[in-house]
Amino acid sequence: MPDTEHFNFRSGSWSEDTGAGDTATLVIAGDWAPIRAFAPLIESDPQAIYGDVLPVLQNADLTLVNLEAPLSDIGREACKSGTVFKGNPSHIKGLTAVPFSAVTLGNNHTFDFGVEAFRQTTGLLDRHSIAHTGAGMTREEAEAPLVLETRGIRIAIVNISEGEDLWAAGPGPGVAGWDIEGACARITKLKKESPRAAHAVIAVVHCGLEYIPFAPEYATNAFRKLADAGSDAVIGHHPHVPQGLFFHGKTPVCCSLGNFVFYQPANLFWRKIGYLVRLHISKKGLAGLDIEPYRIHNRGVQMLAGPDREYFFKRFKEISEPLSTPQGSRLAWQGFLDYYGVGGLKNEVHMILNKLDDTPGKGAAMFRNRLTTAQHFHHWKDLLTRIMQEEMGQSPAWARDLAREWLNRPVAHG
Repeated sequence: MPDTEHFNFRSGSWSEDTGAGDTATLVIAGDWAPIRAFAPLIESDPQAIYGDVLPVLQNADLTLVNLEAPLSDIGREACKSGTVFKGNPSHIKGLTAVPFSAVTLGNNHTFDFGVEAFRQTTGLLDRHSIAHTGAGMTREEAEAPLVLETRGIRIAIVNISEGEDLWAAGPGPGVAGWDIEGACARITKLKKESPRAAHAVIAVVHCGLEYIPFAPEYATNAFRKLADAGSDAVIGHHPHVPQGLFFHGKTPVCCSLGNFVFYQPANLFWRKIGYLVRLHISKKGLAGLDIEPYRIHNRGVQMLAGPDREYFFKRFKEISEPLSTPQGSRLAWQGFLDYYGVGGLKNEVHMILNKLDDTPGKGAAMFRNRLTTAQHFHHWKDLLTRIMQEEMGQSPAWARDLAREWLNRPVAHG
């Protein structure tokens, strides 16, 4: 049975001799949005923004990326807890330049400019033969798995997200929300359907607390359930930084791929690093995977090489090894809670209260999101519980130290 010890942290790969014959490759990338400094670059020279990452994408049989913004010239800006993103229809050429086979839409920005902008975006994707999953006009449509086929191998994608700002689909439009039991049922069904069962099912999950090195305990628990249901791999994004890899049974779990074509002006090392996952899939399931790290700079993305690549995998090993057991995942999460501390909570609450004074609608959205979205709910609940039980500061030093680095290390030191 594979475990993290079987993953080669020097080469960034793991493989299993299944004797299954031919394999297909699926490359999965993290957050993609034509925003800030990248918006004009995608319009003027869309292939150039991928740099030497482009051949990695183009050499794959299938490619999947998380589209983190509507591509629309209509719609009204939503009142929501966080920043709103929007590209325009011409930015579709940033996706067709690869071209990507499919995008996931189960994230917290798909409906930033409302339903009409969402419908324009999906129409645009359809016209350019880019498949999509994870959002829809009904819950059934949002939760419908996407089945991709290449080389006679059928790969199903089940995409879910936390449905931030109450945008999980119900009777009306929205994203595939935080229904882990429902997602597990869909995964199990896809593996058993006859006569065209999926050879592999990949769960793609948009969740977790932003910018920290370890997925919260509620997230790693959910990842393990998705693996138990039959996922051949579980791939996470949303935290905007890379997080670790662990195996649950035979299933590899990548907690967060980090940003991809997604520009953030912050001069922080780990917000400028991400990684692709290349999955090798046969008719017997997952046969191997490769991690391909890259750097994000002002002109796009660039593969890591030499000492930069070595440093990435050194730290990647450190954030991965604790996740091998539920207890290790818990200790890692507690390390972040201790680093964040009472001071972090007070600063966050003060920020929201000030926003309620300055912009009541925005402040209300921020407060509501803390109470209703899994990442914030568990962050506050677990932190407050540790304070009440006088457990603050009892987590391992390595967990607090890694939290400090992920949140503070400047690019200049990389």
